This record gives sequence, structure tokens and C-alpha cells, in this order.
Amino acid sequence: MSEDHIAMHEEFIYCGGAATQVLKYGPWINLKKTSGESPPKLLFFIIPGNPGIVGYYRTFMESLYRGFNEKYPVWAISHAGHCSPPKGMDMTNDTEIDPIEDIFGINGQIEHKLCFLKKNVPVDTKLVLIGHSIGCYIILEMMERAIDLKILQSILLFPTIERMAQSPQGKIMTPLLCNLRYIVYMPLYLLSFLPESVQASLIKFVLRGIKSVDEFSVTASLNLFRVDCAANAMYMGGQEMMQVLERDNTIIQKNLSKFIEKIIFYYGANDNWCPVQYYEDIKKDFPEGNIWLCQRGIRHAFVLDSSREMATMIIDWLKNKQT
Repeated sequence: MSEDHIAMHEEFIYCGGAATQVLKYGPWINLKKTSGESPPKLLFFIIPGNPGIVGYYRTFMESLYRGFNEKYPVWAISHAGHCSPPKGMDMTNDTEIDPIEDIFGINGQIEHKLCFLKKNVPVDTKLVLIGHSIGCYIILEMMERAIDLKILQSILLFPTIERMAQSPQGKIMTPLLCNLRYIVYMPLYLLSFLPESVQASLIKFVLRGIKSVDEFSVTASLNLFRVDCAANAMYMGGQEMMQVLERDNTIIQKNLSKFIEKIIFYYGANDNWCPVQYYEDIKKDFPEGNIWLCQRGIRHAFVLDSSREMATMIIDWLKNKQT
């Protein structure tokens, strides 16, 4: 794969009343207004984990776009309020005609993605949805709420879809996210005054244990130095701990069987957010489903160092399903 980067389109919009960053690979910037050429029939649509900063997914997106010979657009949407908007753009838009209630909460984030698809993607466009971490929970809810979506495949990577507060990482993070998150705001506020170069150095220091950090990870992480972005991410995280409880087997059953194979689950072998026990439990309940356990040592936050490897696996999965 060439190391020359393909041009990417970036835009900030208001969706449901909140600032939203959207990244797009491919020449199809507006699927509802193509300039003469035939619009694509398939869209890859990526929903991130938390924090929902799409900049982390650039290498992953580009690798997917290349892997399918640049035939299909690959888009990713941030979570509402997780990315710092450009100067002159507020985090929320008070003039929105139909704002989404509690848009920074988990339910609001689900409606936020459905709102974006409704406004920006033609109803006849087929979708490959790719979720990461809490993005997988959001996709399952989208599949339940919007049955009119033409979803060919949902790929759920390191899925946090159940018992989040009971997971090893959840037991550590729940008190912070639910009760103590406000104590983080003041240090973040002070750090926000540091020059961006110093902030980048701090991020590199934190990530120093990772041998091959993705080049876009440092830039993406700068969003975390903006207090409102970090606050929105932690607020959403607190709701995840309280609301992502039991796995919704009804949704899964509708879309995962030997006759209907719309979902692929990919679990980590050393994942403190969704431990191997969760993989074993869902595999027992759905033995015929495409539910796999990672054998490559990829971390939960795969975008930090394994984006190309993850994209290559997805390309192989989908091409094998076509043959």
C-alpha cells in the first residue's frame, strides 16, 4: 500500500443542534447532489467509540477506501460535541428547528446518527455500518429503531454492548464518570492554555509505550484539551455505565442467524471493556453467528496502532462474503 495519502474531505456541521465533524473519503461529497455522475450504491459509515473523535479513524478509513479500489465512499461521523469546532462555530446551535433532546447523552447520540443519515444519505443507498466500542451499541439501536435503513452489513469491533460497569475497566471508570468527573475539569481548563506544541508533547508522552502510534492520533487527541469536548465525552461515558447493562438479544437475533448474517462481532482477547467472558457468553447464545475472538493481539483502541491491519481484515471478510 502506497504511503501517499488520498485527499480527504472534512466538514463541520450542525446535526440535531450540536457541532459535528464529518470525514469523507471519495469524490462523493454530497450523495444527494452528484454532479452528473452516477451516485454510489454503497456507503461505508463509521461510528466511533468514546471519545468520538473521528480524526483517530483517518488511517482506518483511507485503508478501507483503498482496499475496495476506491469504488465506494467511506464516511465517519463524530459524536455530537466531541470535536472542537472551528473558530466562529459554537458547540450548539440554538436556532436548530428540531434539536435532539439530551444530544450529548447516549440516547441523543443514537438519534444524532439517524438524523445525519436521514439528512445526508439517499434512502436507496446501501450501508455497511462499522462500529467501534460504544459505536457498536449505537449501531444495534439504529438497526432496531430505523428498519428502513438498507443495511447490508454491520461490523462491530470490540463491542461494548453489555455490562459495561461490571467490566474490569468499567469498575475503575464508573466512579469517575458518574460521580467525580467534575474534578477533572479544572486541570483540563488549565492545560487548555498551554501552546498546542506542548499539548502534543504531553500526548506523545502518554502514548510513549505504543511502538507505532498512528500519525493522526496526536492531532486527534488535542480535542481532549478542550474542556467542553472532554466534558461531553465524560457525560456520555457516565450514561454508558448506567444504561449499557444487559445485551439486547432480541436485536441480535433478528440480524444474526444462519439465514440472516447482517452482523459480524469481533472481540479482543485482552480487552478490559469487553472481556473474553463476554465473547464466550454471546458465542454460546449465538453459536452460528459470525462472532470472532482476536488472535492478533490487537488492543481495544485499535486506531492507535492497528488501523491498517483492522481494515485489511474487514476487506477480507466482506470480499469472502461476496464470493
